[in-house]
Amino acid sequence: MTSLDDLKKDFVPFDAVMMNFIIIGEMAGKLSEEFKDNDSEVEWHKIYSFRNIIVHDYFGIDEIVVWQIIQTKIPALKKRLDTILNL
Repeated sequence: MTSLDDLKKDFVPFDAVMMNFIIIGEMAGKLSEEFKDNDSEVEWHKIYSFRNIIVHDYFGIDEIVVWQIIQTKIPALKKRLDTILNL
């Protein structure tokens, strides 16, 4: 996907992206408070809160916000997690 229009063309990829956000949020919610407190660079509560929004207000999801998260937040999260896992 190279644009928001690509993402919106078909509900299957969009739904897949939403499911992955749910999984990421679920996993963030299962991390220990100690772990999250030791890595305040990641906004863990926002990740879990976004999961709740998707689950409970799916039809109210703003596609532009989703695309912005994909473009800005996910790469930064991946980079941070790579760093954590390589420690």
